[in-house]
Amino acid sequence: MGKKKSYVVWGLGRFGVSVAETLTELGHEVLGIDNNEETVQRLSTVLTHVVMTDNIDETTVKALGLRNFDVAIVGIGELQANLLCTMLLKEAGVRMIVSKASSTLHGKMLEKIGADKVIYPERDMGKRVAHNLASSNIMDYIELTDDLSLMEISLIEDMKDKTLVEADVRRKYGVNVVAIKHKDGTTEINMDPQKPLVEGDVLIVIGAKNMVLAMESGL
Repeated sequence: MGKKKSYVVWGLGRFGVSVAETLTELGHEVLGIDNNEETVQRLSTVLTHVVMTDNIDETTVKALGLRNFDVAIVGIGELQANLLCTMLLKEAGVRMIVSKASSTLHGKMLEKIGADKVIYPERDMGKRVAHNLASSNIMDYIELTDDLSLMEISLIEDMKDKTLVEADVRRKYGVNVVAIKHKDGTTEINMDPQKPLVEGDVLIVIGAKNMVLAMESGL
């Protein structure tokens, strides 16, 4: 794992808790902030630090030393509080601010006030579920940016026992295979292009969104 970083997660709903717990499991320092006493008590033995506060203001940001954290994640669901928190963290000089948005308009507002990255958990999960349901070969689908997507696909019959060279995924679909997940749970990144693909292998491909969708349609 890379260098240990410090994160603050403000808003410990389902999204915030999932992010905070995962970052902690990965070995990073995590400060969780929420206004719910029960949530704070429950996470006090899970996260590095947890603070309960109803105040979203400059005094709180300064008192908690939030400007010293590498990344701040704003998971507050309520619109006004979400925007205020993002703005205060930006003004405090936090290096990287990731804010949760509930709509495109909300996202645009967050970008205007300084969020470095805006995420849409409900929308993105909905897309992933839809892609998974639409094709029996699609294991996972993630839009990395507006133009770039990543997809996990199980081998179609035509690919079995062929090498990557013979499968010729790049020429056929315009995407690149970046890794192969094997049935035993291992993941191969430095792939041998002459090694036959076998049943149970899952290809992880990346490419322009339209090319990835075209591949999905062709499966």
